[in-house]
Amino acid sequence: MRTTYMAKANEIDRKWFVIDATDIPLGRVSTQVATILRGKNKPTFTPHVDTGDYVIVINADKIKLTGKKATDKIYSRHSGYPGGLKQITAGELRAKNSRKLVELSVKGMLPKNSLGARQFTKLHVYGEAIHPHEAQQPEVLDITNLI
Repeated sequence: MRTTYMAKANEIDRKWFVIDATDIPLGRVSTQVATILRGKNKPTFTPHVDTGDYVIVINADKIKLTGKKATDKIYSRHSGYPGGLKQITAGELRAKNSRKLVELSVKGMLPKNSLGARQFTKLHVYGEAIHPHEAQQPEVLDITNLI
């Protein structure tokens, strides 16, 4: 009788991937990144084990916002004090901190528990085309053909 395979933490082989976000819509990049971080692209995917790989997103400054998202999409946060509501549009956030724009999008696609927090630590986002992870010998992943 066969049993279902369950991945163990010490058996996981992790790779590093580089994704260039130049002129690709934010949601398309985020879904691919979240899939890799969770490990859903692997045949050994196990929902309760962190089987994902590391992802480096470069050129976050050049990511594309389709439609009127640059002016109409609003990110809100609250300090907890009266009158402490802070709001910023997606276009302003991209100009101010494009890394945060990508991170918020990907984080919303990960599980809302400690497993999702561990998976999120494997994401590295950079606004330019240079990154300090050359020693890990990352593979360039072309997501334009996956979209």
